[in-house]
Amino acid sequence: MNFSNDPRIVVVGLGYVGLPLAIALAARFDVTGLDIDADRIAELRAGHDRTHEIDDARLAATTLRLTSQLEEARAADLYIVTVPTPVDEANQPDLRPILSATRSVAQMIDPARPAVVVYESTVYPGVTEDICGPELEKIGGLERGTHFWLGYSPERINPGDREHTVDRIVKVIAGENEAVTALLAHVYGAVTSAGTFAAASIKAAEAAKVIENAQRDINIAFMNEIATIFSKADISIWDVLAAAGTKWNFLPFQPGLVGGHCIGVDPYYLSHLAQALGHEPNVILSGRKINDGMGDWLAQQLHARRAGTPGSALVMGMTFKENVPDIRNSRVIDVIRGLEARGHKVTVHDPLADAAETRHEYGVALAPAALDGQYDLIFCAVPHQAYQDLPDAAIERLAAPGGLIADLKGLWRDRALTPERWTL
Repeated sequence: MNFSNDPRIVVVGLGYVGLPLAIALAARFDVTGLDIDADRIAELRAGHDRTHEIDDARLAATTLRLTSQLEEARAADLYIVTVPTPVDEANQPDLRPILSATRSVAQMIDPARPAVVVYESTVYPGVTEDICGPELEKIGGLERGTHFWLGYSPERINPGDREHTVDRIVKVIAGENEAVTALLAHVYGAVTSAGTFAAASIKAAEAAKVIENAQRDINIAFMNEIATIFSKADISIWDVLAAAGTKWNFLPFQPGLVGGHCIGVDPYYLSHLAQALGHEPNVILSGRKINDGMGDWLAQQLHARRAGTPGSALVMGMTFKENVPDIRNSRVIDVIRGLEARGHKVTVHDPLADAAETRHEYGVALAPAALDGQYDLIFCAVPHQAYQDLPDAAIERLAAPGGLIADLKGLWRDRALTPERWTL
């Protein structure tokens, strides 16, 4: 088989992963960005990216074509699928988004113009070849190896990270044969200065991706566990980490709320595979249990430091990490629900989260942008730059007489604030 060195490309899914990739590819190739959300396409055509991954000037300058219509993305040479892979309420892999995207691709492939279909979504080993491949054949009436070939190149987007962008990171690639791998090396190699790494197989590339975030999850779980231990001994975890961090090979992980679209989800894909193979993934699931319970533990700690007295509480930050508007799988909601369950009246503030999206996803009404009022408990859950920039007087004004100022990430631990303090 011979693949064009100048392929027509369609990127399916224009979220945090797909949009930066599509724009990077469009600087070198003929690229169409497809998203079934017509509102998302209208927003991007109007020149704004709500994820803040692409600034308005760069969006305005791109040659990327945008569409929500399958008909406008037919007969491409390369389809790249970048849709979410969440878990369901039982923490089992929810493959519906990736299967839906696969069915769309099956309808767009022209049998007279064979295509390569590449998945970037995080999955457990086997999903690309054993689930998505057969689905392409069934829905499109296609034959693998004749009408399409498969590849995998795991996404490594870190929302809000302006250093490790898609054009600066090593792209792991894997094709079902050497020709597909060579095509992926050519395409991805054209847009990243760090080059590509050809994995031994598609399954090996899938496995590499799923363990990257599982490893981080387990390391953070250890930090969360020792934070709970040291809390009982009245030792600040931040004081401990400052000392331990002077050792040359100490890993600089920190405790916190583990949410988002990757770290809080991907370990469940790995544990699903393990259990399907008859192996109980004790370390992986123990880490998940610790991290999933961190929000309620924090609520319990805050309540105890209020001597078990409910009051008015201000939770600062709703996104899953600092300085991004992404609220997907934010575990701040666990702190909020834990405080409410203990009788506190909770006000939630976030300068970056979208108010309508937050209400829809969590039933939480965000407070107005301007911070005001006085609260018995102030808890900074997400260390946004806006909170870091608050002067001491502005923070203190938020505390009612006898109020408690608490800080998850040590953002204000060196501030000379007069109200009672607690930092993890």
